[in-house]
Amino acid sequence: MAKQVVVMGLGRFGVSVATTLHEMGHEVLALDSDEKNVMAVASQLTRAAQADATSEAVLKDLGIRDCDVAIVSMGTSVESSVMSTILAKKLGVRYVIARASNELHGNILEKIGADLVVHPEREMGIRTAHSMTIRDATDYMPIGHRYGIAKLPALPCFIGKRLSTIGFGPRASYRVAVLLIQRRNEVSVSPDLNEIVRDGDVLVVSGEDDQIEKLIDEAKGRG
Repeated sequence: MAKQVVVMGLGRFGVSVATTLHEMGHEVLALDSDEKNVMAVASQLTRAAQADATSEAVLKDLGIRDCDVAIVSMGTSVESSVMSTILAKKLGVRYVIARASNELHGNILEKIGADLVVHPEREMGIRTAHSMTIRDATDYMPIGHRYGIAKLPALPCFIGKRLSTIGFGPRASYRVAVLLIQRRNEVSVSPDLNEIVRDGDVLVVSGEDDQIEKLIDEAKGRG
């Protein structure tokens, strides 16, 4: 279901979030105090405006109280971030996500009522570190200590083989599960272990980092 979203702050993080949400079919209002930032992204969003997101009067005039979600993406100005978060909650936005630049900033945002606080720099650092271990992954999301979800292309050693033959499955020695297979524009969720991997498939798997890497290395060794 499409939602009405306001994104406050059009740095790299804000632009990425705003344009992605619009591509997903949501109505996106983006705000920034710099006209150049607004003009650069206006054609890619529902609406963009040069505005002071720390002004209650301005936010009222823009109608953000009707938004389902507010994303406060200013990371460098703690004062602006805090004020915009407070105002979004005060004006009745149902769900407020705020970006934090450090732990103290994040703690403040949580205490003033942000529903979700994100640390993009820290999270990217974690993902990059894990990607060094699982070198064949094109994306990675940590779930716990040394455990996560990895996105793997269909490696040559996978193609033409059943998932169970490769070594996937909860009962296999690696204990790496295949959550889904993306095949062109189709997605197969919790695929059968008898499914044969095809060229161009993308596998989303979960397990311990070391076990995912071990499974890949040994599959390559078997050819």
